[in-house]
Amino acid sequence: MGREPLIATVLPVSSGTMNNSNRPNLVLRLALWAGVVYFCFMAVAHFFGLKYPLLFIYYDVPFYAYQDKIISFAVVAYACLFTNAALNRSAVPAALVALGVTVLGLGTVNASEALGSVLDGRSTLAYWTQTGLIAAYFVLLFGLYAANERAS
Repeated sequence: MGREPLIATVLPVSSGTMNNSNRPNLVLRLALWAGVVYFCFMAVAHFFGLKYPLLFIYYDVPFYAYQDKIISFAVVAYACLFTNAALNRSAVPAALVALGVTVLGLGTVNASEALGSVLDGRSTLAYWTQTGLIAAYFVLLFGLYAANERAS
C-alpha cells in the first residue's frame, strides 16, 4: 500500500501519464520501437545459438556458446536503452551514440585479420552488408531525431 509499481520507478511517468512534450515524435518513436523488437530477437537468437543473418552478424564463424549468452545479456541493454529513448526524447542521443559505436566496432571486426583467419578465404561481404544495414538504421534514426529536434 502506497508503494509505487516497479514500472513507475523505471519509466518516466507522472500520475500515470507521460509528459508528451518530452516524447519523440511518432515516426521516431516507431523507429526506436522497431529497434527494441530487433534487439529482443537478437538477444533470443544469441541466447539459444540460433545463427540467422541479421540476428547473428557473424553467423557462420566458430563460436563458444557461453560468449553468445553474454552477448544476449548485453543486447538486452540495447533493448532497454532504445525503450527509454522511445519514451523520453532526451535519451535518444545515448541510443544514437551506442548504435554508432556499434557500427564502428563491427566495421573494425569486419576488417580485422582475426576475422579473416577464421574465414578460410571466404568473403566478408555478408558481414559488411549487415553492418551497412545497421549503419542505415543509424542514419535513419539520426535524421529522424534531427528533424524532431528542429520541429520542437
